[in-house]
Amino acid sequence: MLRVHDLNAFHDRTQVLHGLNLRVDEREIVGLVGANGAGKSSTLLSIAGIKTRTEGEIWLEGERIDALPAYERVRRAIVLIPERRRLFPFMTVLENLELGAYLPKPRQSRLETLQAVFELLPILAERRGQVAGSLSGGEQQMCAIGRALMSRPRILLLDEPTEGLAPLYVERLFELVVRLRDDGMTVLLVEQNVEHVLRIADRGYVLENGRIVLEDTGPRLLQDPRLKTAYLGL
Repeated sequence: MLRVHDLNAFHDRTQVLHGLNLRVDEREIVGLVGANGAGKSSTLLSIAGIKTRTEGEIWLEGERIDALPAYERVRRAIVLIPERRRLFPFMTVLENLELGAYLPKPRQSRLETLQAVFELLPILAERRGQVAGSLSGGEQQMCAIGRALMSRPRILLLDEPTEGLAPLYVERLFELVVRLRDDGMTVLLVEQNVEHVLRIADRGYVLENGRIVLEDTGPRLLQDPRLKTAYLGL
């Protein structure tokens, strides 16, 4: 479904990704793990067409998209849920959700999608009139996911979704990711919580200094002693 070939990425003059090759198949959870500064968020930003300058190829279902601006990639149903959620804090939960359906096709089915989001995430239905900035961290993350779902994506790019969350919400979030996959969603997940993400991932990649150093199924990576070397420098 999604293919990245020989991807190099730059922040200004600094190269942050070096010859990345990865794939995400349809209805698959792929985990992307590594130490701080390894290039995980830069990978998602490059795929989404945000902030980075890239060289190399990004393919979506046979179409090369690396030259497309970010909004055109969203039209092709690639949606990034950014680190720290990035909600509009002084707007209500409902208003934040509705902003996710701003493109013409999602807008046509806005009410239907909104009902599906409320059924999936009932806390958002309860909090629909509450300003987003007053939600707990876990509730804000659910709102960010709900907003992304309003755009009817086929691929979700999730960047550090459990950052700052209480343990209860961490468990709920990973359960939600699995449910989304089981319902037909494709997920590329960046996460510091290595054990959690590789338990649910169909496959995983380990990044070190902007390069992929390991690739395998999630369970096999958890048992691979080289993971400690790449992730912890041991």
